[in-house]
Amino acid sequence: MMEKTFDPAAVESRIAAAWEAAGAFKSGRPERAGADPYCIVIPPPNVTGNLHMGHALNNTLQDILCRFERMRGKDVLWQPGTDHAGIATQMVVERQLAARQQPGRRELGREKFVEKVWAWKNESGGEIINQLKRLGASCDWSRERFTMDEGLSKAVLKVFVQLYKQGLIYKDKRLVNWDPKFQSAISDIEVQQVEVKGNLWHFKYPVVDADGRETGEFVVVATTRPETMLGDTAVAVHPDDARYRHLQGHNVRLPLVGRLIPVVADEYSDPEKGTGAVKITPAHDFNDFEVGKRHKLPIINVLDSEAKLELKGNQAFLDGLPASHELDDVLALDGLPREQARKRIVAMMEAAELLDKIEPHTHQVPHGDRSGVVIEPWLTPQWYVDAYTLVQPAIKTVQDGESIFIPKNWEKTFFEWVNNIEPWCISRQLWWGHQIPAWYDADGNIFVAETAEEAAAEARAKHGRDVELTRDEDVLDTWFSSALWPFSTLGWPDRTPELKRYYPTNTLVTGFDIIFFWVARMMMMSLHFMGEIPFKDIYLHALVRDEKGAKMSKSKGNGIDPLDIMDGIELDELVQKRVEGLPNQADGPKVASETRKQYPNGIPQMGADALRFYLAAMAAQGRDVKLSVPRIDGYRSFATKLWNAARFAEHYDCVRVEGFDPSNVNETLNKWILGETAKAVAEVTASLEAFRFNDAANAAYRFIWNILCDWHVEFAKPVLQGPDGPAKDEARATIAFVLDQAVKLLHPFMPFLTEELWAAFAERAGVAELSGDQLLTLAPWPDLAGLANAAAEAEIGWLVDLISEIRSVRSEMNVPAGAKIPLVLVGADAALQARARTWQDILLFLARLSDISFADAAPGHSIQMVVRGANVALPLEGVIDFAAEGARLDKEIAKLNGEIRQIDGKLNNEAFVAKAPEEVVEEQRERRDDASARVAKLTAARERLRA
Repeated sequence: MMEKTFDPAAVESRIAAAWEAAGAFKSGRPERAGADPYCIVIPPPNVTGNLHMGHALNNTLQDILCRFERMRGKDVLWQPGTDHAGIATQMVVERQLAARQQPGRRELGREKFVEKVWAWKNESGGEIINQLKRLGASCDWSRERFTMDEGLSKAVLKVFVQLYKQGLIYKDKRLVNWDPKFQSAISDIEVQQVEVKGNLWHFKYPVVDADGRETGEFVVVATTRPETMLGDTAVAVHPDDARYRHLQGHNVRLPLVGRLIPVVADEYSDPEKGTGAVKITPAHDFNDFEVGKRHKLPIINVLDSEAKLELKGNQAFLDGLPASHELDDVLALDGLPREQARKRIVAMMEAAELLDKIEPHTHQVPHGDRSGVVIEPWLTPQWYVDAYTLVQPAIKTVQDGESIFIPKNWEKTFFEWVNNIEPWCISRQLWWGHQIPAWYDADGNIFVAETAEEAAAEARAKHGRDVELTRDEDVLDTWFSSALWPFSTLGWPDRTPELKRYYPTNTLVTGFDIIFFWVARMMMMSLHFMGEIPFKDIYLHALVRDEKGAKMSKSKGNGIDPLDIMDGIELDELVQKRVEGLPNQADGPKVASETRKQYPNGIPQMGADALRFYLAAMAAQGRDVKLSVPRIDGYRSFATKLWNAARFAEHYDCVRVEGFDPSNVNETLNKWILGETAKAVAEVTASLEAFRFNDAANAAYRFIWNILCDWHVEFAKPVLQGPDGPAKDEARATIAFVLDQAVKLLHPFMPFLTEELWAAFAERAGVAELSGDQLLTLAPWPDLAGLANAAAEAEIGWLVDLISEIRSVRSEMNVPAGAKIPLVLVGADAALQARARTWQDILLFLARLSDISFADAAPGHSIQMVVRGANVALPLEGVIDFAAEGARLDKEIAKLNGEIRQIDGKLNNEAFVAKAPEEVVEEQRERRDDASARVAKLTAARERLRA
């Protein structure tokens, strides 16, 4: 006998253990040897990571697809694994060493430190994998990979060496995002733009004549980083700026330093911005670097790796500068951190009367997302991939429709990125990662090979003798190994059976923010090394935001851990978690207050299924998901609704009947529910095939809650409570069959609940315990083609619509809940009258009617409706006050129209839309949509009343 309620805590671990024992998620099951393969590679989470809402959304959507295709009979491989996360992992282990008061990285040395990292990984890393299992992810966990395991390391070495020998990997000195704390280059995605209140310093640069004498004229430039002016090599003005046309090709003297630098004409300078003149520091600004290349300017780096001034012994800086007291003063700044140097330089410019003015200036400053320090554009030798050459085949596959972005509008973003692609910096100054397979001799010659022995052989061939080689200390960007994920996880460079069967994969599900960093790079590498696209369909989901629409983050204290929703969390613990994650503890009281107001009772246990269903139901293509705990709780109620329907079936002995043929039922009600089930299966199937997860979830929801649990259960009660006989037997068998189809339909979304119900249904039918392919997760997807019955739908559909309309009128017209009202069918023919008499008891009960009658004309003071062509009247004289109800509706409509005008005033205000936070604008649009829908409904009610 079923438990009274569904308890996720008691069920989820038991169901997960049953799946694992049966090897339910393993690819290559013998019985599917002839089936079509279906493969998804998981976006590998960081080995240091913990499950967050983005992971929950991403993996729920992948799991829905994998469970759906598995039930459709395909040989599914959902390939799991984790990324070694260079900086993040190194930082975790260094912090751990410091906390334990053990020797740090430098004291340990590279080899010992890397051993410590591996020990940490084996002991504590990859906890997110267990959390994904808690979510119900049906990966083939027996095939879990790691971006630094032996097989993937082999692939990385082969790819690097081959690309190097093809001239597609090279070493160059260019600007990179440099993290002075980690002492490493980092990728753009690891850079956060932080709004900072600073200053804009306006400096005067003296103009000089052909003999180097100052003319008394100045060019004023503005900068937010005065310390970089020491590396200026030009001033740029727009070619069409009349104010500076006479200076183009002339020189100005760089203050404090004394170097003569040219005034160059370049469209990078905006005549409408500031003075129209821009200082150019190619070694310390990405835009300036490009200007420098166009005009062949010297590149002078004035900072060291710790962002301190590096002037003494800096040949590029000193070149061509005559000795002077002024230069001595500048050289005295050597070794100063950039913040101190900034203050000293501003003071020196002011003393020289070359400081024009200082303006307060709020601007975006790049910070390392993990280090928290200001990132420095820094000139340094690094390893690069010729991304432009590699990306061309990927561009063509999208242009030709071989690779499809879903939603399609992301193609534009893809093309914008790849058509302006820069060389990809792949080296990192870390110890944890794939060490670059390059060795150097004493003369700086480079030997790239997969092993030290092969590099030594190459050096021997060059020199005619053995020479000492030193390996490059840098490691590869983690995105380099992740770029190989679709084929390296399947065994490449070995020609494994898995590679042959599952490559190319079918679908990629990931976030839009890594189209360039991961998606495009996988396409590059796969096309180059496999000759085929890595996946056809690229589904890009949006963000999960908080209830107000703001981006969730620890720094804002507005995030929620998915596990806290699944397991529940007390209010005090939730407050503590949020406050502890704040970088600025001064924000703690505000965050604590908002959290207590939002969740006065904490968060109750929802279970994995409710969270999964919510995420799927909200995952409309191209729209962010606004997290709503009450809505998730609503889907917990949905699970309870289905559970109670199953208990209802148990109470009335609705049991699977061997050999039941749904196409042979006789009763109209049974024909109708089977047709509705077939319609729901078709809608969910089509929606999942089109990656419309929200449509699929909502179709399943409507069918189970509204059609099955509400209407059909109520309509079936008289039969089930009536005398035994063929009609009751058929009703029981039909209900058992439909419930089987319902749990199949819902399984991809709510796997734990549905697997538990499936087992209960089996037990009721005499099966003690399910195992192997008897599990729901391996059961076939419903195939109910041909069960639609137009006549049954016309009859029962009319009944449903009529009751719904009557209920709607009762609500709109403020008919007292306890009042029973008459129903008049106007001009009804014999068939309609017979139908009404057949379902009279149901109508009287569910619509709260006093009686049903027939007339040629509607009585006076009636509310009239048309239901599927039938004229219906509800005489309400004496039940409601028509005049008062009309006035009430008019007042409410006017109030709503006033709200709409007020919202329109905001949305039509360009300044409001431009300045207001995105979530505030979206909230206003949603309020307007809700108000408009309500006005339409009330207006229709008012017209009924008026008629």
